[in-house]
Amino acid sequence: MKRHLVSAADLSRDDALLILDTAEELAQLSGRAVKKLPTLRGRTVVNLFFEDSTRTKTSFEVAEKRLSADVINFSAKGSSVSKGESLKDTALTLQAMGADAVVIRHHASGAPARLAQSDWLHGSVINAGDGTHEHPTQALLDAFTMRRHLNPGAGQDLAGRRVTIVGDVLHSRVARSNVHLLNTLGAQVTFVAPPTLLPIGIENWPCEVSYDLDSVLPKTDSLMMLRVQRERMNAAFFPTEREYSRRYGMNGRRMAQLPDHAIVMHPGPMVRGMEITAEVADSPRCTAIEQVANGVSVRMAVLYLLLGGAVFADAPTDTPRTDSVETAQ
Repeated sequence: MKRHLVSAADLSRDDALLILDTAEELAQLSGRAVKKLPTLRGRTVVNLFFEDSTRTKTSFEVAEKRLSADVINFSAKGSSVSKGESLKDTALTLQAMGADAVVIRHHASGAPARLAQSDWLHGSVINAGDGTHEHPTQALLDAFTMRRHLNPGAGQDLAGRRVTIVGDVLHSRVARSNVHLLNTLGAQVTFVAPPTLLPIGIENWPCEVSYDLDSVLPKTDSLMMLRVQRERMNAAFFPTEREYSRRYGMNGRRMAQLPDHAIVMHPGPMVRGMEITAEVADSPRCTAIEQVANGVSVRMAVLYLLLGGAVFADAPTDTPRTDSVETAQ
């Protein structure tokens, strides 16, 4: 693996399977009375969030603490960022405090890559979502959830599985990371959305595109619904909410068209009545809550592999990572 996790496209098939298999082992901790490992004792992880977050930020914090890392939560609100401090100066401050890893969510696409490519930080950079670019750990937890339902078992990928992603693809970093990772794992991805909510150049992505949700449902193994991100919109991308729901919303009638083994996914937060009805959201076939639980295991795996003593192919030659990994007794 590389020293940073900035994009799902950076992961090879072996890298992705290593993370998923490690997450499968770490998921067993959730059933124990004591849910902690000493693996990252003495390591400092900074959660650097420039955007509001509930699931991702909390999930990373839980993962870090279960691995016994020292955790610093940094919010742009109430910090020197609100006074005009640059990303570089913030990063240099964190480096001076001895950060071994920075988990960053930023409103600007490319901010995590800028950190990873700079000499401002010596530790690992993990992208927790940047603008409309990517969200690689979300794609990993989605793949983890799909594999558990569709191709369970260590070493298994998603070859031949058909994944349909529906909704606001244009503004979705989740969609971009998923199409990269799912393609790497062998799945066939189809996007379904109004033409106005598809990005320019999507014909060059490793996916198919459809404008008719009902036509693809019978051949779907995993259906992922995306939230319409109105906070990123400065124009009308569809006539009305009612019209959007009629054509692209998931309801009980459409759920009945899915194969019996198919699952319905949502990265959250869900807008009930818009892209998904309460009937579907509360159905046993909906994995939205399961995805949140799986996110802790997957993020533990990422932190474990990046900070637990691995030697990285792209690590600077003068700072080898050779410290041993502590394991649970």
